[in-house]
Amino acid sequence: MTSARAPALWLLLLPALGLALFFLHPLATVLWRSVTDAQGSFTVGNYLRLFDDPGLPRAALRSLAIGIATTACCVPLGLALAMAQHRSRLPGKAFIRGALLLPMLAPSLVLGLGLVCLLGRNGLVHRLTGATTDIYGFWGLLIANTLYGLPQVVIIVSAALARTPARHYDAAASMGATPWRQFLDVTLPRLRFALLAAAFLVFTETLTDFGSAVVVGGNYRVLAMEIYSEVVGQLDFGMGATLGVVLLAPALLSVWLARIARRRQDSGDAMPGRMLLPAKHAWRDTALGALSVAALLPMVAVVATVAYVSVVKLWPYDRTLTLANYTSGMPDGYGPVATSLGMSFLAACAGSVLVFALAAGLRRAPRGVARPMQFLASLPAAVPGMVLGLGYVLAFDHGALSGWFYGGIAIVSFCSLYHYHAQAFLAMQTGMRQVPDALDDAVAVCGGGTGHVLRDAVMPFVAPAAISTFFYLFMRSMVTLSGVIFLVTPDLGLASVTVMRLDENGFLAQAAAYAMCVVLAGALALGAMRLILHVLKERRHVA
Repeated sequence: MTSARAPALWLLLLPALGLALFFLHPLATVLWRSVTDAQGSFTVGNYLRLFDDPGLPRAALRSLAIGIATTACCVPLGLALAMAQHRSRLPGKAFIRGALLLPMLAPSLVLGLGLVCLLGRNGLVHRLTGATTDIYGFWGLLIANTLYGLPQVVIIVSAALARTPARHYDAAASMGATPWRQFLDVTLPRLRFALLAAAFLVFTETLTDFGSAVVVGGNYRVLAMEIYSEVVGQLDFGMGATLGVVLLAPALLSVWLARIARRRQDSGDAMPGRMLLPAKHAWRDTALGALSVAALLPMVAVVATVAYVSVVKLWPYDRTLTLANYTSGMPDGYGPVATSLGMSFLAACAGSVLVFALAAGLRRAPRGVARPMQFLASLPAAVPGMVLGLGYVLAFDHGALSGWFYGGIAIVSFCSLYHYHAQAFLAMQTGMRQVPDALDDAVAVCGGGTGHVLRDAVMPFVAPAAISTFFYLFMRSMVTLSGVIFLVTPDLGLASVTVMRLDENGFLAQAAAYAMCVVLAGALALGAMRLILHVLKERRHVA
């Protein structure tokens, strides 16, 4: 082993232990519990029971149906919005980006809550017009999931559009290709793998989503709801684990296919060169503008409805405006919000350090160590949050570690961290690729140790990625629900779970107030991240 590789292996030690203890151990516990009975004996009875209850196969088919339908809606709409931002001369593109941020700043159930308040049986539309509206079931779930998945499609497709160089379009135009032919022959071929990756991502998240289903699903029960009912309603952890494995299988397949598509997409031009400046085209811009309004207006309306409901006295019967829901109307005060903030901050701090050490160690680790570690670090993307949360209950509710972790804020923080570990790791690894290999060698030659190399050679290049990783983990931890639904206790409440509990009990105005607190926290975090990155960029220019 060379002297350069020894520090790299030490850097990998703590992240590897964290992945083993807080990811592999809970996941293995779920798999083992699905094939054992209450006495710990091996059995396949849990899987045989899946066919005894006709509701479970029906829920599985419904999960697949809503996943396919949501994907079919999100991908074309996401493509249109990405084209509106990068291939049009539309005014007000900042408003498009701002609207797309709204679903990312709130738990998925907030969109469902807004739909209920807007189009439910006693929703705002019914109250104002008298029209009969009922959003519960398949269509409500489809709308909520589409609104939640749409921004992620736009992000993936936009990144692919940004990597398409202008010279391809110049060559097509010189050969007489019309704008429509350029779209068919240049744009779509360059986007095919990005569209596939986006489709698999939306399908996976829809298949495993719990927040929207619990609010607007109604009698249209999906697998995520069945897992929740088995564990919380019947305390049947064996069946809950079995359903978790069933939910895990298509999620693993979908994420694996998405990784193949993303790898093929990234194998294109490393240096895209001059970016395309779209020419004015009235028909194209009008069509893209109309599609953008049609896609984003419901998104804004739903979140605006939640904001409105949060300042009424008693929804839907007394719509007098008041701030009482933010003062004396909160059943638990700001305790759940403060707990969510503390949990998210802890997850972001620990995650940033662990992911940085992991990405830094992999730069110098031998190939036989680096490849398995990269696979392990990316694997959490394929594990639904509800399955991971159930694994934490089964792994840490008893035994030697239960007194240390279960019931405390640390266990919820680690669950949130490893739920979003893959995305944070990929972001950090992208930043780590910006570090010239010769630079840390130069620091080492001058007598600097591993700490000096990380501080003087690596951190200046990785700082933007590290800052983005911190705020990404913070914001995602604030809005998470499925991963922590099994970990909350009477003494440990989280804002997202409190929104769900209040909605279940009919306190919609109070639920909306808690939801808007989460949205505000996410917006402030996003603003702080952009400010810090801007200051960092300005200092680099001055230097």
